[in-house]
Amino acid sequence: MSSALQTRPRSELASGRFGQTRYMLRRKFFKIFGGAFHIYDEAGNVAFYSKMKAFKLKEDLRVYSGEDMQEELITIQARSILDFGATYDVTDAATGERLGALRRKALSSILRDTWLILDADGQEVGKVEEDSMLLALVRRFLTNLIPQTFTGTLGSEQVFSFRQHFNPFIQKIDLDFSVDTQRRLDRRLGIAAAVLLCAIEGRQSGGG
Repeated sequence: MSSALQTRPRSELASGRFGQTRYMLRRKFFKIFGGAFHIYDEAGNVAFYSKMKAFKLKEDLRVYSGEDMQEELITIQARSILDFGATYDVTDAATGERLGALRRKALSSILRDTWLILDADGQEVGKVEEDSMLLALVRRFLTNLIPQTFTGTLGSEQVFSFRQHFNPFIQKIDLDFSVDTQRRLDRRLGIAAAVLLCAIEGRQSGGG
């Protein structure tokens, strides 16, 4: 699939680019206002480019097919202004289809980051949680140099993992859907969750 992705026209890639098992997110280093990320597929090709719109009262992230931002694929928008427990609606930009939402559990996240995964009807169907309470506390009160790891679940089944690399200058994250062999999680929602975590957690830890 990877070699085919390199040669097919961009207009044919929309479904294929979401068919990867593993991705790597890299935060753009020289970005003063707003966050920007390249998301690479398993072959090392750019599958997505994401940018947070600067100077917005409500946080607004967009996922594009490339850095030229000619084709918008996903929108991720906060419902409220500067809310630590905000809910972010995820929408297919091409069709307007509501894919679901991601809601931060404000009180829980003070000690250990936890996000709820909501379906298109607003029902809780899963969560994304930081790896362990002990490591979370060490990161908050001793050092933020310990890379974060998150696990995404639907019900009791794990559907993805999100692992940071240790690098004090460039934020790199591995996103792995390989455990979700039944493709229970819509990959568009999974990509949106990774982008949101990269933007929000990276900003809190001093990465942006």
